[in-house]
Amino acid sequence: MRFWFETWFVPFEVDSGSGEPGLFTGYYEPEIRASRVRRDVYQTPVYGLPRDLVTADLGLFRSNLAGIRITARVTNQKLVPFPARSQIDAEGLSDAPVLLYANDPVDVFFLHIQGSGRARLDNGAMLRLAYAGQNGRAFTPIGRTLIERGEIDRRQMSMQAIRRWLETHAGRARQTMESDASYVFFRELPLGDPRLGSPGSEGIALTPETSIAVDPAVHALGMPIYVVTHAPDASPARADTAWARLCVAQDTGGAIKGARRADIFWGFDSRAESIAGRMKSTGSLYVFLPRRLAARIVPGFADGAR
Repeated sequence: MRFWFETWFVPFEVDSGSGEPGLFTGYYEPEIRASRVRRDVYQTPVYGLPRDLVTADLGLFRSNLAGIRITARVTNQKLVPFPARSQIDAEGLSDAPVLLYANDPVDVFFLHIQGSGRARLDNGAMLRLAYAGQNGRAFTPIGRTLIERGEIDRRQMSMQAIRRWLETHAGRARQTMESDASYVFFRELPLGDPRLGSPGSEGIALTPETSIAVDPAVHALGMPIYVVTHAPDASPARADTAWARLCVAQDTGGAIKGARRADIFWGFDSRAESIAGRMKSTGSLYVFLPRRLAARIVPGFADGAR
């Protein structure tokens, strides 16, 4: 594999133009506990894709809007914004199927943040919940909200710190989660290979420590990208360690914007959760371009016929 890449590809370091280093975070597949029917503690709905949700490519209507897409709903023959998280929580969605009812709204919130996950049903069965769509509202990290309110020190911020705060401030948890207007819808899939993740934006099952989410406005899905950074140890007591790996751009995310920004998929287990929830590291990105393409687009690059 190394010989093949060295023969046919050329690495180029990604430069954002600002001089800032790359920023790398992590994500994983969380697990929720759920039931097919609403009963007892199983009260929080996990919605499938709403029937009245539509996505419009504005570039099809005006050339100066090329590349701009919006997600909305059709009401009385008009295209209007889809409800925010707070309205969905308060009123529900009559036009969306309820796939499952979960026993913990905080678990469902983190399922939304991660974009996919697994559900363990009350009969013991396990299934996947893959990303199906989103309400079109901008993603607002509640970690930023909690920092701005002085609830969590910036130096202590992590997914684990957010979860602890939500669990110890139950009376304010829902309002805080609703500060993020974004809302994710899912589709149910069989578990399949438990070593792999749900399909990413490329439609391919994600591979732990190999699949990454990138900004599709900058990087093409399927592109090989070498990542050089540091990653947390699974034990919070241990120091971060150097992490360098050839990855593949197979996913996207609402918070992943910019040329030197990537989210590393860590898999499904307590180790993956520990690492992904605490990862926020700087580093570098190197994209691999086919030699013939590099010869056409990079001035002075030789060996294009190889």
